[in-house]
Amino acid sequence: MEEILNRMWMILSVYGLKVLAAIAVLALGHWAARFCSRLARRVMERRKVDPTLVAFAGSLIFYALLAFVVLAALGQLGIQTTSFVALVGAAGLAIGLALQGSLANFAAGFLLILFRPFRAGDYIEGAGTAGTVEGIQIFTTQLITPDNKRIIIPNAKLTGDNIVNWSASGTRRVDLEFGIGYGADIDRAKAIIAGILAEDGRVLKDPAPAIAVAALADSSVKLVARPWASTADYWGVVFDTTEKVKKRFDAEGIPIPYPQRDVHLYRHAGG
Repeated sequence: MEEILNRMWMILSVYGLKVLAAIAVLALGHWAARFCSRLARRVMERRKVDPTLVAFAGSLIFYALLAFVVLAALGQLGIQTTSFVALVGAAGLAIGLALQGSLANFAAGFLLILFRPFRAGDYIEGAGTAGTVEGIQIFTTQLITPDNKRIIIPNAKLTGDNIVNWSASGTRRVDLEFGIGYGADIDRAKAIIAGILAEDGRVLKDPAPAIAVAALADSSVKLVARPWASTADYWGVVFDTTEKVKKRFDAEGIPIPYPQRDVHLYRHAGG
């Protein structure tokens, strides 16, 4: 019994300090990793970095530092970390090959968050669909369509296609087209459209609306109107102007070909 106790004491005297040192490294390293992660988050928040990027970068910094802490603790125990690092690298390579699609979405999500071609709340077109950006995640981007459908798009597919951000500049041009009969007074029709646009406070004065004859169709003369409005007022200007022009043309006796196949509206995608 005494011999067993002596051996245990020898083991404790040899490895006890190493175990305590490893525990101390883990404890202090964990605290340091969390401190650095919080510090990085605060710096990015003060610089008004996108919240999604703040959370992602904070987590990445924490786990990267924690991996080094674990390796340092293993080194305190006398474990050769070289082979361990090689094993982890081989396992990482195997996992990476198995998850190529997910890693591509991850990389694309990081680029979207970093370069910010659009933000939450923007109306965009991309990957063959369109909608208002609800959120940018690490692997996917979520859109809400005007009819309240949620679309989840893999980030790699989104970055691999053209992206149209309709909300980027804050203003949009409203493209309207109307058809009048060949016997109608073109100048009078243009003046009516100009008056309707001038009465609408949502139509911007600069740049000024453009009104012109676009084409001489088979059954009508096509007039185009190109007013500018804020992105939020786009559809309101579209619908109200179309209705007012029709009513004002009727009141002024300006003939509109019937059936009204030549009276239409170019509706660009927008929310």
